[in-house]
Amino acid sequence: MLGKCKQPEKAHALFLAMIDESCVVNHETYTALLSAYSRSGLFDKALSLLEKMKNTPDCQPDVHTYSILIKSCLQVVAFDKVQVLLSDMAKQGIEPNTVTYNTLIDAYGKAKKFAEMESTLFEMLREGKCEPDVWTMNSVLRAFGSSGQIETMEKCYEKFQSAGIEPNIKTFNVLLDSYGKAEQYEKMSAVMEYMQKYHFSWTIVTYNVVIDAFGRAGDLKQMEYLFRLMRSERLKPSCVTLCSLVRAYGRAGKAEKIGNVLRFIENSDVMLDIVFFNCLVDAYGRLGCFAEMKGILEMMEKKGCKPDKITYRTMIKAYKIGGMISAAKELQPLMRMAEETRLEMGKPDFR
Repeated sequence: MLGKCKQPEKAHALFLAMIDESCVVNHETYTALLSAYSRSGLFDKALSLLEKMKNTPDCQPDVHTYSILIKSCLQVVAFDKVQVLLSDMAKQGIEPNTVTYNTLIDAYGKAKKFAEMESTLFEMLREGKCEPDVWTMNSVLRAFGSSGQIETMEKCYEKFQSAGIEPNIKTFNVLLDSYGKAEQYEKMSAVMEYMQKYHFSWTIVTYNVVIDAFGRAGDLKQMEYLFRLMRSERLKPSCVTLCSLVRAYGRAGKAEKIGNVLRFIENSDVMLDIVFFNCLVDAYGRLGCFAEMKGILEMMEKKGCKPDKITYRTMIKAYKIGGMISAAKELQPLMRMAEETRLEMGKPDFR
């Protein structure tokens, strides 16, 4: 639990307290502490603990231990470290399980490393001990669909189905998102009809996907209808939902509609994030509403959200297009500071 909250110091203190109190410290305890370190980017400590586990009786690392480390490395795009861990697993005689393979396939797909993704899937099939499941299918479909390779996505879907893997709601969300971004609205509608026919209930993700698709298509009427339907079904809009609305209104030149979104937020408890504020800045910048755009910085401060490089870069671009060169120059130092802060915070501690 402390690891998930990214409190590795407290996790370590608890680990030491267990030893002091003569509590049983086994491989699960070590794995939990290792997870706390890796989730917080403290990879040197995590890897050091892994070596200690190897030399401690009854605390040998298992596939779960390695899978946690591999997932954390993939989250910071440390693919070279992943290969080292996989080699180490092989030396220890530990075979990957379905979770390990799915983690690798998903990460390679998101990074657009299609050769590595397919190679991992083939290895999974060749070994024969770990069968692909719906998580495997969804990761592969998402990888090809998000990159616009719709035909390949559809062929993979057919192959997974012929292997007896049944789709779930996440599968349909992936298909809807892929067709929507590829502007293949007829296929998107066919998926929606299939879901209705076989009684698949829409989730917040489903609504977010279709709202965004119709917003991108400029069909504000359908987008707003779906937003009302979502609320009538007591599904709470998220930041993703609101970003789609703001983005669509900004492209359509509907400043007053953006104001409606902000009034909705005032009467809700939606937790706003930097992505939403950046969408707002971009929308007002597109519309030339510079006073409103500047006012977003004050709104961010009230909400405890710090502007980042994208915030300032978007504002600078809008000011330059609007001929407000001096206003753009004033933001340059702030953008550089935001970038330096991001780089300092984002570095894992690999040596």
